[in-house]
Amino acid sequence: MAQRIDGVVLLDKPNGMSSQSAVTAVKRHFQAEKAGHTGTLDPMATGLLPICLGEATKYSQDLLDADKTYIATVRFGIETDTGDAEGQVLSERSTAEVVDNLMAKTLLEAILPKFIGEIEQIPPMFSALKRDGKPLYEYARSGVEIEREPRKITIYSIRLVAIHWPHVEIEVHCSKGTYIRVLAQDIGNALGCGAHLSFLRRTATGPFHVDQCIELKELEDLPEAERVNRLLPVDALLDGHTTVTLAQEEAGRFLSGLRRRGNWPDCEKTAVYGESPRALLGTAHVKAGELIPRRLLSPTEIQTILESEV
Repeated sequence: MAQRIDGVVLLDKPNGMSSQSAVTAVKRHFQAEKAGHTGTLDPMATGLLPICLGEATKYSQDLLDADKTYIATVRFGIETDTGDAEGQVLSERSTAEVVDNLMAKTLLEAILPKFIGEIEQIPPMFSALKRDGKPLYEYARSGVEIEREPRKITIYSIRLVAIHWPHVEIEVHCSKGTYIRVLAQDIGNALGCGAHLSFLRRTATGPFHVDQCIELKELEDLPEAERVNRLLPVDALLDGHTTVTLAQEEAGRFLSGLRRRGNWPDCEKTAVYGESPRALLGTAHVKAGELIPRRLLSPTEIQTILESEV
């Protein structure tokens, strides 16, 4: 029987599982009424997948917008239709001109800086982006190519981790919306031999790191009473928000959707708490000294969260 449960599970998603399947599994283990993820990982990818339960789903957008970090292995010399190891081989080119790992390192150190900063990417056909209500991958599987507009993304850093030519492991710190598959292909084209992504692991999303994760098997094996100990509180999603605390009367008015006036500096991201008992009320932004509600919890939801923390 489904129950009200609120919080965040940091899951280490296994290889071969879709993000939605991972959400369904976690939801089932917690018998939660509501669950959702904060940005998909391809089935072949592993690593950090924050899953929101209950009221945490209201605040998942910040993680959708957060920067990400990945460890990726690029296989040079082979291009596939999906840009990763699960696709059909389109072409193979010789990599023999790169005679050893040292030469590969020298060439890559010259090329990689061109991909750092704000750049444009064309989303891949094998993606969940929709056109006329239909995911692009459905068109791709039917052999239909859809024109896609380039999107601006930001690559903050690319670090060479290991080279076993023609395999190269890199660490990429990037903005939301970045396709590492496309980055691998573009680096391969810049090197003149093509490439595809053979391995991908997400190691960080916003304030969260893969070291904090729990594997699905470990979650399954935990006694039901201990699973809740692996839940982070709802406000773990509000890292980086400015905190405002309201007295009881002001808190009630805020929860009614009314703006509150005070001496607060302008701020786009504010986490608002009630003073006694201390409880998250919702999020807001501050403009010209006004605290303007954004996403609010209901008094019933707040009480449920407080009781679960006792």
